[in-house]
Amino acid sequence: MFDFYGTVVDMQGSLTRAITPYLEKKGYDKNPPGRLVTWWRRTHFENSMIDALLHRDHTPYRQIGFEALDYTLERAGIEHNDVEVRELVNEITRLDPFPDVVQALTDMKNHGLKLYLLSNGDPDLLAAGVPFSGTDHLWDRVISVAEADSFKPHQKTYQTAASLLGLGRGEILFVANHAFDCIGAKAAGLRSAFIDRRKRPFGNSRYPADVKVSDMAELASVLKRP
Repeated sequence: MFDFYGTVVDMQGSLTRAITPYLEKKGYDKNPPGRLVTWWRRTHFENSMIDALLHRDHTPYRQIGFEALDYTLERAGIEHNDVEVRELVNEITRLDPFPDVVQALTDMKNHGLKLYLLSNGDPDLLAAGVPFSGTDHLWDRVISVAEADSFKPHQKTYQTAASLLGLGRGEILFVANHAFDCIGAKAAGLRSAFIDRRKRPFGNSRYPADVKVSDMAELASVLKRP
C-alpha cells in the first residue's frame, strides 16, 4: 500500500514547474519558485494535520490546498484572485511520477504483489491524477482518506483501508517517502517501508520503519527476494 503525493509522484518538482510561468507573469523574483512551493506544501501539511487532530468534519484536500496557496501568495506579497489559485491548485492532478516508479511498480506487480494506494487526496483529484501519472493500470484499488473522514496519519485512515480490502493490518506493507506516514501506519498496526529519497533521518525510534530504501527500484529488489 503506497502513499501517492511525494512517494509515487514528484509533487515538489511538478508544482515548481507549474508555478514558475505564473510567477514570471506576475514579475515576482524575490524568492525562487521552489521556495514558494515549499511554503505552499508546508502550509498544506500543517493545515491537514490540524484537520486530522481536530477529527471533526473532514475538509477536502482541494480546499486545504486552496487555503494554503492563498496564504502563501499573500505571504509573498503577490496580488492574486480565486480563479488563479484554483487553477494552480488543479495542477495537483498533473504531477509526474519519479523516474523509477513505473518500472518498479511493474516489477512488483509481475512478482505477484497486490498494489494499493492510500492517499490524502480527494477522490476526484485521484481520479484525474493517478491516470496522469501513468500508474493507473498498476493499482488493484485506489483509496482516498475521504472514506475515513480524516487525513493521515490519523489511525482511522489506515484501519479503514485495511478493512475495505478485507486484510489484516499486519498483512500490509505501507510505503511512503514521509516519515510521518510510515509512523502513522506502524502505530496503526501495519508494517512500513520508508523511501528515503531526501536522505534525511527517520527521526522516530518508537515506530521505526521495517524497511528503509533509497528509492522505489531498491524496494522492488528487496520485495523480490525469497
